[in-house]
Amino acid sequence: MVLRWGICGAGFICSDFVSALLAPPNNVHEVVCVGARALARAQEFADRFGIKKAYGSYEEVASDADVDVVYIGVIHIHHVKLSKQILKAGKNVLCEKPVAACLSQILEVQQVAKDCKRFFMEAIWSRCNPIYRKIKEEIHSGNLGEILHVQCQFLVPICNVDRINKPELGGGGLHDIAIYTIQLATMVFNNEKPVKITADASLSDQGVDLNGCITLTYKNGGKAVLVYSTLFQGKNSAIIYGSKGKIEIGEPFWAPDSANLPSGKITNEIPIGPVPYNFTNSGGLRYEADCVKKCLEAGNLECSEVTFADSQAVYHIIDEVVRQTGINVQW
Repeated sequence: MVLRWGICGAGFICSDFVSALLAPPNNVHEVVCVGARALARAQEFADRFGIKKAYGSYEEVASDADVDVVYIGVIHIHHVKLSKQILKAGKNVLCEKPVAACLSQILEVQQVAKDCKRFFMEAIWSRCNPIYRKIKEEIHSGNLGEILHVQCQFLVPICNVDRINKPELGGGGLHDIAIYTIQLATMVFNNEKPVKITADASLSDQGVDLNGCITLTYKNGGKAVLVYSTLFQGKNSAIIYGSKGKIEIGEPFWAPDSANLPSGKITNEIPIGPVPYNFTNSGGLRYEADCVKKCLEAGNLECSEVTFADSQAVYHIIDEVVRQTGINVQW
């Protein structure tokens, strides 16, 4: 079947997502409509991609009878409210990360999805990348041995961006970029709760985190050391150490096109869409869209690549980091 999408938002990430949807093979996904707070912005987006319907509200996307699933790519402070609203309107939802500010909020959204019997997935797109799937297979096969250490860093100069420096817009690096390092650690350690979480962060005058270091300690003594910064550009890579070998994930680790495994180097082509991408390797967004399609065709209400438990494991850590560092979270 062709999966029919409605898009909430007309910004950079929505543009990248739609371009990835329309990458070859381009006969499996269709974008039915796009909605934004301003109709003119939605219409410009629709014209860019040849989308037939543009709406000046998200409610109209949710009520469009031709839509099978809605992608939410608006600023993250609206993710919880909009996800619940669209689920209650009877639509399946793929919501961009971070869905929530904290564990209690993600649990609220997941419960609404269960009550409405609709598909819901947090768009932690890294998990759907074929290289991530190979990494999971390598770990579960035992080829890496016991997991001893994860080293990961995400360093980009984005501190002047409004969504980063303004607390009322959900500012800070934790929810925007550190979440990628956290999801890698929780994947590698199979959602095991750390026995110890240690976090430190440098805060702006408004209390948002400019950078930070998170150390997770697990019951076998293994650790994950996660470093992030919004102040400067650095090497955005990751290494997973096991007792029998290591895995090196190429840059950017959250959307890689290569990795070195004990069995050798693996590569992956990034789909190329009709409109240039705004972010690195955004063609990889196609993989999560394909995952959603497979789930809906199978009648599944959760995606095995990003389960409800997967999201909960991430927010368990985020909550503790916020508690320890005193980050000003206003959403």
